Amino acid sequence: MFENKRVLVTGSSRGIGFAIVKAFLEAGARVAVNGRTAESTESAIAKLGGGDQLMPIPGDVSSVAGCEAIVATAIESLGGMDILVNNAGIDIGASLEEGDEAVWDAIMNINLKGTYFCSRAAVKALRESCGNIVNVGSDSSFMGTADMSIYCASKGGVLMLARAWSRELAPDIRVNCVCPGFVDTDMVRRDYIDQADDPEELLSQVEDYAALKRLGRPEEIAAAVLYLASEQAGFVTGSALSIDGGLTAGY
Repeated sequence: MFENKRVLVTGSSRGIGFAIVKAFLEAGARVAVNGRTAESTESAIAKLGGGDQLMPIPGDVSSVAGCEAIVATAIESLGGMDILVNNAGIDIGASLEEGDEAVWDAIMNINLKGTYFCSRAAVKALRESCGNIVNVGSDSSFMGTADMSIYCASKGGVLMLARAWSRELAPDIRVNCVCPGFVDTDMVRRDYIDQADDPEELLSQVEDYAALKRLGRPEEIAAAVLYLASEQAGFVTGSALSIDGGLTAGY
């Protein structure tokens, strides 16, 4: 389905991003793998088995210069670009009183600035290929969560960028957004569940939030990304695809 398609996935050295790279690779694509450091990027590629279908593109998306360097190197390595997946993101919990400028900048620079400026840098190449962009949002693109207002604002912005760009870049470039709920990744385990006084109790509560009573799997998010990036979704743009086990459907 993606034979020799040229793909960049930001934040793809672990978690959902890693699963997205793996799925594209298995579907025949050539994929630029981006981790923040050369070590994390090379480690991810080694776990995927290496080979000439994978290109290491380390770099930090939290600055404009970093975004531009990542995208330029990916385009040079791939010989162009057909698909950009804006996956890089961080999640820091902070109440309104606790959320200082450092927390704001850390979240917004990666989640929102990174998405914007990676896309900006890729537009010319994507126009040439009539390619597409898939942003990775969140259930927090739709709903507020106590002590997570900065993160919610960033992910709401990620979704709205996709919707605005779907109008601005049409008909040359399709732009969509996948919005995962709680997914069983090392980030969710380490930064959220394992920090609780009773991790097993919190895990049970988190599983109970979703109508399907479990965490999502990274490969389920990857499958949604591949659908939106595929020709099967050729008439889909500006969409927000929730992959959250029914979490945002209501109570």
